Amino acid sequence: MTRDDRRDRRRLGAVVLAVLVSQVLLYPGVPGLVVALGAPAGIDAGMWFLVAEFAAFVAFAVVWGAASDALGRRVPLVVIGAVGGACSYLVLAAVPALGGGFEAALAVRVVGGAFTIGAFSLGITLLMDLGGGNGRNMGAAGVAIGLGAAVGSTVGGVLADLDPFYPVYAGAIVLGSAGLLALGVDERLASRSDEDATSSESHASEDVGVRAVLARIRSTPTLLVPFAFGFVDRLTAGFLSLVGVYYFQDPATFGLSAAGAGATLGLFFVPFAVLQAPLGALSDRIGRFYPIVLGSVAYGVVIAGVGVAPVYPVAAALMVLVGVCGALIAPATMALVTDLVDREARGAAMGLFNVFGSLGFLTGFLVGGATTGTLGYRPAFLAVGGMELVIAMLLLPVVYRIAPRVESMKRFDAERS
Repeated sequence: MTRDDRRDRRRLGAVVLAVLVSQVLLYPGVPGLVVALGAPAGIDAGMWFLVAEFAAFVAFAVVWGAASDALGRRVPLVVIGAVGGACSYLVLAAVPALGGGFEAALAVRVVGGAFTIGAFSLGITLLMDLGGGNGRNMGAAGVAIGLGAAVGSTVGGVLADLDPFYPVYAGAIVLGSAGLLALGVDERLASRSDEDATSSESHASEDVGVRAVLARIRSTPTLLVPFAFGFVDRLTAGFLSLVGVYYFQDPATFGLSAAGAGATLGLFFVPFAVLQAPLGALSDRIGRFYPIVLGSVAYGVVIAGVGVAPVYPVAAALMVLVGVCGALIAPATMALVTDLVDREARGAAMGLFNVFGSLGFLTGFLVGGATTGTLGYRPAFLAVGGMELVIAMLLLPVVYRIAPRVESMKRFDAERS
């Protein structure tokens, strides 16, 4: 790991962190923001507000990844995505003054999501391009994601209590700063060794982009394993981002303010952030099986526990445990994607991973909103925790079989370097 690699790892981590801060700043204040944008009060409007952005994530994640693989550069696209997303936030804040209704706000959210996913997905892909261990690099991404979400949820709640649009303006500033940070990153795609370039030259037309990754899925179905875990893990995160905010603010449960709900989400995101780097490095040493499978089992149990907690201190303590379990799973899952995919197709692979993750977020919003609206908070938490357990149990044998092969791949890479 060179000094330049360490510098770029820190800078790229800051880019990913800024993108997450800008996104999560809005979450604690969603109940008030959607009303200010012209929607009726209630969880349904909040659900569609979040769904609009993540629908764009699903539609455009692979587009950005494939474009970067074809272009041979990622940094300019990260800058475009960040700046475009920042502009969309400013337009969103102006919707009421321009006479637009909630439908116009949803359209702006779609456009903003199409830009923002480029900055997010390609920022992580640039981390994948660095040396020093896939687990460490994905651990850095996980730290940025968790810390960004922790800062965004905490600060966003405070700002939302002052004015529902303050988090939107703050998000525009932070997301724009992510684009400026990305400008200082050295492009790594063109710095491969001569041997790597020669070995990939004859496959340039076939092996780069989405088509190559889809072909890899057909020939190596095990790539679907990290995609499945990414789906269900982000499903739970989407669920907490929507239902958790309403759950903790509901007078019938704990009756917290937006700031209190944001701080409670921070109880999840802080340990999720600070433990990602050491646990990502741990997965480099012990493999991906134990962090992914055992972490997922514990994750599902504690999420269900949050929904049945009798008092707030118990729910708050369980939110901390949710963060610990998430930190065990996330970097190992992203590192498994890197383990299974050739360098030339990593941009599209991470794009597809983010498609599955964004579909998970969408499912979390939709399942959470629908289940909560019809059955209440407790059944919703039990259902989502149960989904995590089911995925872990179903895929346990597959992860167990592929883990030794992944370790063999890593040893081969170490010997070659």
